[in-house]
Amino acid sequence: MTSGSTSAAEQTVAPKSRVVIVGGGFAGLFAARTLRRKAGHEVEVVLVNSTDYFLYLPLLPEVAGGVLEPRRVAVSLAARLPGVRVVLGEVRKVDLANRRLTVRNPEDEAVELEYDRLVIAAGGTDKLLPIPGVAEHAHGFRDIPEALYLRDHITRQIELADACDDAAERDARCTFVVVGAGYTGTEVVAQGVLLTEALRKSRPRLRDQRIRWLLLDLAPSVLPGLDPRLGRGADRVLRKRGVEVTMKTSIAEATREGVRLTDGTEVATRSLVWCVGVRPETLFEGLDVPTVKGRVTVDEFLAVPDHPELIACGDIAAVPDPARPGEFCAMTAQHAQRQGSVAGRNVAASLGYGERRPYLHRGLGFVVDLGGVQAAANPLGIPLTGFLAFLVTRGYHLLAMPGNRVRVAVDWLLDALLPKHHVQLGLVRSGAVPLDSADPGLPTSPARPTTTSA
Repeated sequence: MTSGSTSAAEQTVAPKSRVVIVGGGFAGLFAARTLRRKAGHEVEVVLVNSTDYFLYLPLLPEVAGGVLEPRRVAVSLAARLPGVRVVLGEVRKVDLANRRLTVRNPEDEAVELEYDRLVIAAGGTDKLLPIPGVAEHAHGFRDIPEALYLRDHITRQIELADACDDAAERDARCTFVVVGAGYTGTEVVAQGVLLTEALRKSRPRLRDQRIRWLLLDLAPSVLPGLDPRLGRGADRVLRKRGVEVTMKTSIAEATREGVRLTDGTEVATRSLVWCVGVRPETLFEGLDVPTVKGRVTVDEFLAVPDHPELIACGDIAAVPDPARPGEFCAMTAQHAQRQGSVAGRNVAASLGYGERRPYLHRGLGFVVDLGGVQAAANPLGIPLTGFLAFLVTRGYHLLAMPGNRVRVAVDWLLDALLPKHHVQLGLVRSGAVPLDSADPGLPTSPARPTTTSA
């Protein structure tokens, strides 16, 4: 052996840098995908998520309405992120000093993960307000179990009303209250009305029964914060379907028998759906990380100040909005997706692959599916309603989904051509989807971005 040779035992291979991404929603998925594309297999990418799928949240109301099957909006993370290691579980502890995470897996076992770079894309969860009875009697709408529960619950209330001889109880079971007139609440009401009308058709006893849907919000109009023409269009469609759109009003108390509104009105109901909004996950509460209203502070490159190994994006990050100096980007799927791509690029750049760039955003507009062939949209700032908006909305969703496009399109086609078939599946019971699981300090599922945006 010559003096310049080295034995196999003496040879060492430099370990790969490990990037851990917390959250598999829009921000996390696109961060992992961009990082893998930029750095190839020279970097180990680990994605931590509570489920093995990416949830396409904008179409969740169609799952509740019986238009789409739940697997259509669940896209396999392993299939969409080849070469990325997916770790199932929820992050319970972040050790910034030692660059280590503690993850609790589905078997309730602790898994330790060390990292060289950490991307925080943990999304948000239901925003609770201190209103008596809400946590106990309302249900949120942010994941597949909640959508399946709501579909069964609505079907069950109509079936129980059909079997009931007491007029007051029948009225209560045929009354549905949705709080929050943003994207989610508006779409849930729109789909819900169509579902109850379809259920009524096969029940002659309910032919003359009044089915009430109430949409409440303290805001002055439907879809607050958007182009007022979109809000007016959605409001018009909902009112035409008989929805009681009540703005500048919310609930003051919820009980098992009904709700009391802020104007003093008592409404007997067995159905209260909470779509008030989203708040960031509490992953970094108590840690030495700067935050603004619970969101991690980042610069224009999505980096956390004084923590060069940390990048945050999506709902959990307070990202400066280049279009509104001094403001932060809204917690929308549109921002989360684009921030995720920038985060992946900038992490790769920090490891020597490419150059980083600031987050810049040009809004493409918004789409709101109102069920049937109705929608509201403003692609590139052009306000649309009716059938044209419906086509734009469906087209956008097919382009934006990272998978399952053909299956979704087939479900839409079958829904349009075949008679509706609605039954209770009984897969999710009320106790499995408590709204109070969103309380601070309780475990929540990461990576669930909000809103439908183009």
